[in-house]
Amino acid sequence: MQTGNEVIKPIFPKNTWYVACTPDEIEGKPLGRVICGETLVLFKTTEGQVAALEDFCPHRGAPLSLGRVQDGLLVCGYHGMRVNPDGQCAGMVGQRVEQFKKGIRSFPAIERHGYVWIWPGESSLANPEEIPDLHWARSPDWAFGGGLFNIRCDYRLLIDNLMDLTHEAYVHASSIGQPEIEEVAPDTTRVENCATVSRFMNDIPPPPFWRDALKRNNIAHDIPCDRWQVCRFTPPGSVMIDVGVAHAGKGGLDAPENHRASGIVVDLITPETQTSCWYFWGMARNFNVKDSALTARIRDSQQQIFTEDLEMLESQQRRLLENSGRRLMKLNIDQGGVHARKILDELIAAETDA
Repeated sequence: MQTGNEVIKPIFPKNTWYVACTPDEIEGKPLGRVICGETLVLFKTTEGQVAALEDFCPHRGAPLSLGRVQDGLLVCGYHGMRVNPDGQCAGMVGQRVEQFKKGIRSFPAIERHGYVWIWPGESSLANPEEIPDLHWARSPDWAFGGGLFNIRCDYRLLIDNLMDLTHEAYVHASSIGQPEIEEVAPDTTRVENCATVSRFMNDIPPPPFWRDALKRNNIAHDIPCDRWQVCRFTPPGSVMIDVGVAHAGKGGLDAPENHRASGIVVDLITPETQTSCWYFWGMARNFNVKDSALTARIRDSQQQIFTEDLEMLESQQRRLLENSGRRLMKLNIDQGGVHARKILDELIAAETDA
């Protein structure tokens, strides 16, 4: 029970880049979004640059996200206060606002790799070179399709989920799950700020999702395969998972294209509050990249799979809140999530010390 004097320990670093939205979400209109507890409004200027401000009109405190974008300025939907991309008052019909110099806080924001990235911490520390290099997003040899979920759970629970794919045998039994997943022990490593969990399953039947992928690539799909899952976490919320199957004995990860189907499961996670997060998901692939119908089919399949995760994660969060004093078991399959949390704790501690 909180007394009112307790300091809530931060659970996410702020001096780092997070995905805030996709560019289409702010095309021609402002977007209100909470990122790491900061209530923001995002929009595009006339020149196409992205901007992020406090979602707070300095006139009467109304949400600027309920307004509109006009001539590169954000116009409050309550009384028409205009605010520029730096957060300064830029005029108001019939009023003098030049003397109000303070304005509202602005946040570094950049559009890159098909996403809008936000730096919610100290602006002077923001370095665009630290934005992750999503190689598949800038290459014509790759196709990508994805979506967005707002999940009512601690973002670290989602990272735990993605770093331990044992749950696929149960939560996703009808699509990507199979008994061999839990029968093969994962290998977990940490190198600096990257945690990796690898699982290789040899000479097994491909599950429904991958059987269909092989079939649609005109590759034999009813023979034994080698399957792999390599999950890589980098802070603050990126989990990239190399996944796929190849005909058994043909080289696994290195098998030629006519014997394999593979891709990268893209997971970009942004905290909203202490108990909710934004989940930008998708799959990048380097086969049949011009087949838009295939992209849509994979995206729809992924959405169905991740919806199953959503129900489990939100239920888990509720139970954890109801049992906040209980200790949880830690098993060898949890090591990827443990490493990820240690990396995050170290970044948060460094910020606190600074």
